[in-house]
Amino acid sequence: MGTVVQSISCLSWRKSSQIVTSQNVVTQSAQEKAQSRIRTAAGSTQNLCCTVENEEFSGLLNRRAAIASGVALVSSAVFGFPGDGLAVVKQGLLAGRIPGLSEPDEQGWRTYRRPDEKSGGHGVGWSPIIPYLFSVPQDWEEVPVSIADLGGTEIDLRFASPKEGRIFVIVAPVLRFADNLGDNATIEQIGTPEKVINAFGPEVIGENVEGKVLSAEVAEHSGRKYYQFELEPPHVLITATAAGNRLYLFSVTGNGLQWKKHYKDLKRIADSFRVV
Repeated sequence: MGTVVQSISCLSWRKSSQIVTSQNVVTQSAQEKAQSRIRTAAGSTQNLCCTVENEEFSGLLNRRAAIASGVALVSSAVFGFPGDGLAVVKQGLLAGRIPGLSEPDEQGWRTYRRPDEKSGGHGVGWSPIIPYLFSVPQDWEEVPVSIADLGGTEIDLRFASPKEGRIFVIVAPVLRFADNLGDNATIEQIGTPEKVINAFGPEVIGENVEGKVLSAEVAEHSGRKYYQFELEPPHVLITATAAGNRLYLFSVTGNGLQWKKHYKDLKRIADSFRVV
């Protein structure tokens, strides 16, 4: 912009000089006055150019700031960089009910039913996972499942409540335990309650269950039997059953304070588990 200002000033001077020379009717004093006016005009032109330059530069900064803000927002949305944009996107993605979770009933409890279209399984040749359901208080929510979890890829679902505790569901092929159970296995075929908890309890708590089983019960719902266990420590309720060619392990757990304050709700959650 500095070059442009200088060129405009020079052009103005040259043009004025040519006019004075060609007419040759201006006196010395008139020439001085004309030159003074030309210098004044050149100064005004320079000031005008500087003003325009400043305005253009200011506009450029504003445009760059706007572009930078836009890039920051897109980066936050697409790449997960920290910022306000990420919070807006997260809010949009998490809006609405979690698939499979019902509206609260009159007591504030909701029922989760595994969606038929949910992905999962154990490779080619395996039948779809038979849906299951359970009930939770209103503040429980589904949380992501990681393949680094103790149960690996056989953990089908996780739920949690900051106030009350945690849930996870393991769905494992029965062929891991026997090769003659067919495609409609029952929990009784897999083994007795003692055999089941000794074999699969370590998958839930990460250690041997010997000396930790406080109680073991057998319940039946719609012709299907469920083994129900309470372990301590750690504080955990386990429900086991079988359907199709899968074994289901439903675990409800909490820390010491959660167990003490919310045991009644945790037990109700554990007792609500059904394969449908």
